[in-house]
Amino acid sequence: MNIDWPNLSFSYLDTDYNVRCYYRNGKWGELEVSSSNQINIHMAATALHYGQESFEGLKAFRGKDDKIRIFRAADNAKRMISSAQGIMMAEVPEELFVEAVKKVVSLNKRFVPPYESGASLYIRPLLIGSGPKVGVQPADEFLFMVFVTPVGPYFKEGFKLTNVAVMREYDRAAPQGTGNIKVGGNYAASLKAGMLAKDKGYSAVLYLDSREKKYIDECGPANFFGIKDNTYITPESKSILPSITNKSLIQLAQDMGLKTERRPVPFEEVGTFEEVGQCGTAAVISPVGRIDDIDNNKSYSFSKDGEPGPISRKLYNKLRAIQYGDEPDPYGWVTVIE
Repeated sequence: MNIDWPNLSFSYLDTDYNVRCYYRNGKWGELEVSSSNQINIHMAATALHYGQESFEGLKAFRGKDDKIRIFRAADNAKRMISSAQGIMMAEVPEELFVEAVKKVVSLNKRFVPPYESGASLYIRPLLIGSGPKVGVQPADEFLFMVFVTPVGPYFKEGFKLTNVAVMREYDRAAPQGTGNIKVGGNYAASLKAGMLAKDKGYSAVLYLDSREKKYIDECGPANFFGIKDNTYITPESKSILPSITNKSLIQLAQDMGLKTERRPVPFEEVGTFEEVGQCGTAAVISPVGRIDDIDNNKSYSFSKDGEPGPISRKLYNKLRAIQYGDEPDPYGWVTVIE
């Protein structure tokens, strides 16, 4: 195996095995191991026609001690249950989800990048409506599968400042829609604005609430946070995906002595932040250097020296140290694969 670990991009690379489990006749079957990267699906499957599809993203890391650590798998399991409830799919039990994740990581150990390579093993659980329906209704059969792929940083800049843009003419999710669950449709809805932003040199779109365009919702692929007056502030909204990384950062911020607030954040408040970041599994924290409000020809800058702020850096380093086993995990976030 000849992988250039330090130069991996955030893209798909085939590994040895994936695991699968089918829901039929009202119950989940046994976990199956497969070496194929293909799935056989009915042409009338609800995933293909009516968007019955949910996914998760989490990571495994190889530590200095050569042990492999999976980060917060049980939280991803709970979130997938919430997604299944939201779009009427069979819920994958937490124990089955965690067992599948541990199994697929163990089977693909040789693809877990070396310590300090800057790369990690990305884990993608997927739940789809596989049963055929022509009328708009939930499937009777579902496929749950987990595959893995080694990845480099999500933003090629790594832990460096990137710029984001506000685009009011696009919405990521409806106010009472599916923004708070992790389903494919949310991401399909963000593709057009996301590509426009990238074409203009931005790393992501900063979405405002779709009802009033007054409050910050989230960045395309990540949650938003701002730092001011020794306080970690992140938006409260029914349209925001509950990020496990954000939840972890809130805990770490509290333990570092910061105040934390989860509340509606008016966009007009953005100019008062000392630091701003996007956070999620893929990047952990992607610090924001500038927010451009294109519609109003305004810019808000969050760095005087071109470097990320001190609190973002401290939070980033602390979370990664726990993920890699460099520092103790007092929270029980990490599952060790021996």
